[in-house]
Amino acid sequence: MKKNKTYLALKEEVWDRNLCSGCGACVSVCPADALFFSEESEVFAPLSSGYCKQENDQVPCGACYEVCPRTRPKKEEILGSYIQLTGAKSKTEIAHKQSGGAVTALLLNGFLEGFIDGVITVTEDMWTHRPVSILITNSGELMEHAGSRYNWSVPVLKALKTAVITKKLKKIAIVGTPCVVQAARLMKTSSHDLIKPYGESIRIIIGLFCTESFDYYTLMEKILKNTHNIPPYVISKMDVKGKLDLNLKDGSFTSIPLKEIEEAIKDGCRVCTDFSALDSDISAGSIGTDTGWTTLIIRTDEGNQFITSAVHSNSLELSGITDLDAIMRLAEKKYNK
Repeated sequence: MKKNKTYLALKEEVWDRNLCSGCGACVSVCPADALFFSEESEVFAPLSSGYCKQENDQVPCGACYEVCPRTRPKKEEILGSYIQLTGAKSKTEIAHKQSGGAVTALLLNGFLEGFIDGVITVTEDMWTHRPVSILITNSGELMEHAGSRYNWSVPVLKALKTAVITKKLKKIAIVGTPCVVQAARLMKTSSHDLIKPYGESIRIIIGLFCTESFDYYTLMEKILKNTHNIPPYVISKMDVKGKLDLNLKDGSFTSIPLKEIEEAIKDGCRVCTDFSALDSDISAGSIGTDTGWTTLIIRTDEGNQFITSAVHSNSLELSGITDLDAIMRLAEKKYNK
């Protein structure tokens, strides 16, 4: 494993080549709080204050480089290993749920059973649909922020520093796209002294199926608002299933071909070949099951225990019916792009 490479190497190898996924892992683990994202920046990658413990004070670090998913070689897997592939849906009524609401049901059960004490994920402003990295610490907040987001152009793991360093949480669930999952897994498996507190605080990693993520301003302002005359505040729900489906607050529905929003795809997403979040404990998505259900790929013993508990507590219902071919088609398409 590469060690003691600083942010300068990360800048040269990842940021300057437009490979950054924007996961926020480097920002979170930087002990000097020297890395940050700026809305004014034209490039979706972190900026630095210029101070680095290793570069400036010769104190060994390299934490930012070690947790970056873009410093690792491409995984030679399409769907990865798993214990079980199943359909699932929440047995609790969840407002704003996407597909079967299974992820929310799993997390809700996790809070109620004391398995988790926090969730790191993304929420969005109800009027602008602008994404925000969030730390959720109770079931009430979880229900309030339920639902999938399709603007993941936000450093999700940035909130992890608050969870681990400030709030001292020890049983955190991470919910995110494959890049976020890759970074979280790197934290969990790292022996780096500065990274271990983060890895040891992560209890479960839930990955979301992802073909690509979209830049907020390009999608919401330039394409939807300016080109299609659909301002963010009239949208009640968005979904991506071969096209961008929009449910509007007046009850109407419209779809936009994905080729029309291609320019909104983040540069860092164009190099990603992981569709199903290979490094997660549980992968989740709406492909492969009927409407109203969530597809779950149970990958680890921890993930299996998490799901078994939710079923036993009557929070989650499972169905053995899944369309593996549909999942494989999208996974292969992304892998071979």
